[in-house]
Amino acid sequence: MANGHGESDLKRSFKLGLHGLLTTCSKEEFCKAFPGFTIAEKERLHHLYIQVIVSLHKNIEDEFEALCEETKVDDILGSVEELVEEQTLDPLYLDKTNLNTVAQALSTLKKNEIRNLTTMLEKKEIHNSSDASNAVDKKWQDGQAKPDGLGNVKDRKECGITEQAGAYRVILNG
Repeated sequence: MANGHGESDLKRSFKLGLHGLLTTCSKEEFCKAFPGFTIAEKERLHHLYIQVIVSLHKNIEDEFEALCEETKVDDILGSVEELVEEQTLDPLYLDKTNLNTVAQALSTLKKNEIRNLTTMLEKKEIHNSSDASNAVDKKWQDGQAKPDGLGNVKDRKECGITEQAGAYRVILNG
């Protein structure tokens, strides 16, 4: 896996933060913390303390590296860097983009889509109405409906015709 710029920045920042957290104190300050010990004991303790700090640094860095590899941080940061680069090249992502213009363009597109769908729906309703009318005509031709076109209640229901408030209405199916 190739180290991306973002990954190296992340690791460098982590190491700087870790260094600040685990920086050793001066030898004099360390020795002041153990006034009852001899100079030789203070030297050995300070040497042990330095070894612990160095080991701790190494273990934490190794753990961080393993975590970065396990979670594929370099791939993710590479993808993020590519997206950022694409957005800086895309004029819609520039800071100068007028959001009102984008919103208005989107609104116009949606209105056109609604208008198109409404037209399609109206055509389908006309087609369905024509189909219902053809069904009534067929029943007349077959002698199943009365010549007045309204037929008896059973015939009207079969053809999708209902009576409401003294007026007949064709129910469109399909």
